[in-house]
Amino acid sequence: MANIQGYQHEAGTRVGTAQAWASGVGAYFLWGLFPLYFSLLEPANSLEVIVHRAVWGMLSCLIAISIVRQWKNLREVIANRAVLGRLCLAGFLIVINWTTYIFAVQSGHTVDAALGYFINPLITVALGVVVLKETLTRMQKIAVALGATAVIYMLISMGSLPWLALGMATSFGLYSLVKKRVAHQVNPLVGMAVETSAVVPLLLIYYGYLVANNQTSFHTLSNNNLPWMGHLLLLIGAGVLTIIPLILFAQASRGLSLGVIGLLQYLSPIGQLLIAVFVFHETMPTERWIGTAIVWFALVFLSIDGVRAVSRYRGKPISA
Repeated sequence: MANIQGYQHEAGTRVGTAQAWASGVGAYFLWGLFPLYFSLLEPANSLEVIVHRAVWGMLSCLIAISIVRQWKNLREVIANRAVLGRLCLAGFLIVINWTTYIFAVQSGHTVDAALGYFINPLITVALGVVVLKETLTRMQKIAVALGATAVIYMLISMGSLPWLALGMATSFGLYSLVKKRVAHQVNPLVGMAVETSAVVPLLLIYYGYLVANNQTSFHTLSNNNLPWMGHLLLLIGAGVLTIIPLILFAQASRGLSLGVIGLLQYLSPIGQLLIAVFVFHETMPTERWIGTAIVWFALVFLSIDGVRAVSRYRGKPISA
């Protein structure tokens, strides 16, 4: 277990380091752009897309592990039952999140998907405070209050309970909690390999059912005499693209508190909302624009807090 203990010592990275903040921002920026890509994957349904995301993502991780020679670390993680169990749980939670998200995008509910990611930071911050006993800075408290105001306002204006949004928010909030608990013990690349490997067998059983019943997207393309090679490449690309932000997220989890991670998540739904309205031409009521504007104010306070945290870490004075 020497290397796992080594990662625990490495984990002295304090909240707010520049690398952790950059990783977190990069992950959520990429997630904000994902609707553009996943809208291209039809006629594959949401769960079929998840099969490809997991399989090709797992293979990408294993290839990368071979390149950087991390097989020893992978074996040590597998030998640690506590860490292995949490990573397997994380794998199933992220599959639930992926499936709900892709279903929302493909069924014309990208706005609901964005709303789910607006709600998610509040759940993540709450888990950080309640479960991990984290404390929030004054700026973070202001950002949380503004974020809660925006979400409550949008929920009231919708007039109904947004099940898709709540499912996405809860699944990723729990995923964030599980990842935070093992972030200091596992290399991000190794962790992703274990997560995807845990869910691939069950997903392949489902895909075998689709093949046996001629229900895959490739059967649909063949029936309509459409080329399938481009579709296959896009599905492979979905797996590769899935891994990049998740590895960035894992790196951010090692240096940021769960509360800060939760607040950074506001970056993703803003991008998704803009894509939903201006690219997919989904309906965006005035009430949601108002809610989005409130979230922007929350991001201003979060940005100030992030700059201050990085400056403190580097030992630089903070200007007024």
